Amino acid sequence: MDTTERTTCCVVGGGPAGMVLGLLLARAGVEVTVLEKHGDFLRDFRGDTVHPSTLALLDRLGLAERFARLPQRRVTTVRLPLGRDHSLVTVADLGALREPYNYIAMVPQRDLLTLLADEARPEPTFTLRMSTEATSFLVERGRVTGVRYRTSDGRTGELRATLTVACDGRGSSARALPELRPRRFTCPMDAWWFRLPRHEGDPSGLVGGAGDRFLAVMIDRGEYWQCSALIPKGSDGLRRAAGLGRFMAEFTAAVPWLADRAHALRSWDEVKLLDVRLDRLRRWHRPGLLCVGDAAHAMSPVFGIGVNLAVEDAVAAARHLVGPLREGVVGLRDVRAVQRRRWPTTALTQTLQRIAHARVIGPALAGQPPFGDPGRARRITGLLTTSPWLNRVPAYFFAYGAVRERPPAASVR
Repeated sequence: MDTTERTTCCVVGGGPAGMVLGLLLARAGVEVTVLEKHGDFLRDFRGDTVHPSTLALLDRLGLAERFARLPQRRVTTVRLPLGRDHSLVTVADLGALREPYNYIAMVPQRDLLTLLADEARPEPTFTLRMSTEATSFLVERGRVTGVRYRTSDGRTGELRATLTVACDGRGSSARALPELRPRRFTCPMDAWWFRLPRHEGDPSGLVGGAGDRFLAVMIDRGEYWQCSALIPKGSDGLRRAAGLGRFMAEFTAAVPWLADRAHALRSWDEVKLLDVRLDRLRRWHRPGLLCVGDAAHAMSPVFGIGVNLAVEDAVAAARHLVGPLREGVVGLRDVRAVQRRRWPTTALTQTLQRIAHARVIGPALAGQPPFGDPGRARRITGLLTTSPWLNRVPAYFFAYGAVRERPPAASVR
């Protein structure tokens, strides 16, 4: 039998945005229920970069010491193959930023989510329901009034709420609502994700490489490299048909210091495809519903800041909505204010990603020089190497984005 329950705020999705929003609202005394369709937080190749904006938030929430105890690597430089013969050039030096958060922490997303969940559970107004999937919205007189759900053991029910917040990523069912309508942008690439062992003496941090019609990005995870190969959009099937051996030969030609461990990748089953998308909803809301994070705007992996944008969406949503949720009445003006606050940062970030797609990634995947002109690429590289202060501009953007968000005062410990 279906059961009917009630909460003040129903958060759909227990990813970084959903868990941060749930914690902030619960600390402020708002009854909140987070629905997560999986039974645990374990995921391969999710965004594991925790940028200074999120580190500063964890500090304000009193979680900095616990977060520091999590296994992690600290990255202070971002290097790309923009030099002669694809030599590595530092394009962002976070170490030049003000301490204490002048680095990117590489932390498994499951560890971050577990920390947030453990912190939220003691709050009397917080409920986390794992293995519970929201299957559709409840709508009455044009207003979303909650969700229908199904658990992993087949039980179904309804959870009614004053406000429903979709934090369930780019596959969110909210995106099918005709009023929201995503605006899509062209992406020149898809991504393959896989792992290779890391050896003593390897470079550190975020390292790039360039091969024949693909770009490689390696993320230093301590014991291993989390590797990504950016390939032309839609070419997954053709490249796999050419054979794993051919790909690894091309990959190690682009990243020769990894050649001694090419044999570690034994099967295509170890290579996961990410269908890269770049889009954003024209409207992030309708009465009773708000979308944040990837549910509102699917980001390219360029700059690796999707998780942190989602977290800042959640912080802004909590700050704008704590008052209305406490009063039990959330109007269209309240949810509209969240989009108004976050839209400029989202649009700017996606504009920069589109420029990177068009001027760097697209040409590289087509076998052409970045920026369409080797001379121009050399001049830009020269500026970066002879004027280190220029590294601080992209470094600050990587660290904090365009706008810094503050959590509600009632949520701070």
